Amino acid sequence: MDKKADSSNLSWYSEDGRDNDVVLSTRLRLARNLASFPFPSHFRGDDADRVQALVFDAFSKTEDPDSFQMVPTENIDESGIKILTERGLLDNPVGTGLVMGPGDNIFCMVNSQDHVRIVSFAAGLDANTVFNICQAMDKQLQASLQFAASYDYGFLTSSVKDCGSGMKFSVRVHLPSVSYAGKIPEVTDMLNKNGLTLSACFGSGKYFSPALGSYYQIATTSSCNGSELDQLAQIVSSVTNVVETERKFRAEYAENIPTVVRDFIARSFAMVKFSHLITASEAIEIISNLKWGCNLELLSGIEHKELCALLYRVQEGHLRFVLKNSSFTFEKDVESDTQLKINRFRALILQEAFEKIKFLER
Repeated sequence: MDKKADSSNLSWYSEDGRDNDVVLSTRLRLARNLASFPFPSHFRGDDADRVQALVFDAFSKTEDPDSFQMVPTENIDESGIKILTERGLLDNPVGTGLVMGPGDNIFCMVNSQDHVRIVSFAAGLDANTVFNICQAMDKQLQASLQFAASYDYGFLTSSVKDCGSGMKFSVRVHLPSVSYAGKIPEVTDMLNKNGLTLSACFGSGKYFSPALGSYYQIATTSSCNGSELDQLAQIVSSVTNVVETERKFRAEYAENIPTVVRDFIARSFAMVKFSHLITASEAIEIISNLKWGCNLELLSGIEHKELCALLYRVQEGHLRFVLKNSSFTFEKDVESDTQLKINRFRALILQEAFEKIKFLER
């Protein structure tokens, strides 16, 4: 290639965060609906256009309106939709509009399942920050919009489980030690008893983990259980418990590391070093194993925030976007095949990211 692999400007996911040896990110979503319109699934005529116009106008009346970018999704091309979906900024259905705020950590989806879905992200375990950001945005919008609410049920939403606070927390975690110990079922049961779910972030796993790369998402299942602060405290407490469990099993492996664990990590590093083509699922497993190696103090030369950012940088939509908007030269047998170019580009990004990694003696 004729330039370094992917020098793109990174986002909140490249920042340091609390407990980022285990927790990748915290996300909060607030669901709101305008009082005088049906839910998006029951729109008629020009309902969608009218709701979007009202929501966009409300953002233009906020404290710092120039810091928001309002974009109809019909103006976003296919690659843009894919990258925004990969980063959790668009739902399915996509909706009709997207509002992107300052600092790259506050967004609003318009007319997806609900009229308004305010979303905020933070690196690591940081429920308070995303809660405060979303609450502040919600308050400003309520100055211009009347949201549907009931004295008995709280905010009214398209899903019964979202009624009440309309709030949903989700936290992404990396649990290779718990997975290797075969304790994911116990963790799942504990979370279920606390009204939370555990699911795979990137699909099914290939080795000892039910989830690809041992990356999981812990999420609230209902917005009706207690006050907003109760819901916040519940997920923080439960995730903290999971973090401590992962560290407990990791410490056991650090004392007496099985050969198979060392092998997973060494193989992943060798695969990056010598591969020319790497698929998305292979990349996620590789990043996971190298992160595990860092936590076990088997290697150095890369930080947790860099490994977190890589999970987004190796995704299909991101790579297609960068290739579309940059000029790269590939080998002749790769140049004519889009998927080969993506897999080649992904390999180069990982090789560049891992240049400074060194294995440590124990």
